[in-house]
Amino acid sequence: MIVLVVDDNEKNLKLACDVLRHAGIDTLRAATAGEAIATATERRPDVVLMDIRLPDMDGTRAARVLKDDERTAGIPVVALTSFAMKGDRERFLAAGFDGYIEKPISVREFPGQVRGVLPHP
Repeated sequence: MIVLVVDDNEKNLKLACDVLRHAGIDTLRAATAGEAIATATERRPDVVLMDIRLPDMDGTRAARVLKDDERTAGIPVVALTSFAMKGDRERFLAAGFDGYIEKPISVREFPGQVRGVLPHP
């Protein structure tokens, strides 16, 4: 299992990757949407955890790019965001995300949340 974590905040990126690796999940990293799209296209992770506020492109737009490309269309893209107001989960799911995880992450719950969005064979 390989998870691509996309976050422009180095501390958030490191924490998410460290927690997942500790749980036995391999990770890839990206700090921008462009880097995430290139990495997802080349490496084909099992899931992409996408921050929304990225320096080069909004995470929602980046998710749309991945969903519109036949090479990456089947990869679940999960919003990993600090947007946690009433209605945000529904808004992101309606925008095409396959799941939604709030930041700050719960170190204890995060690996299970990620496994919960993975496609099952």
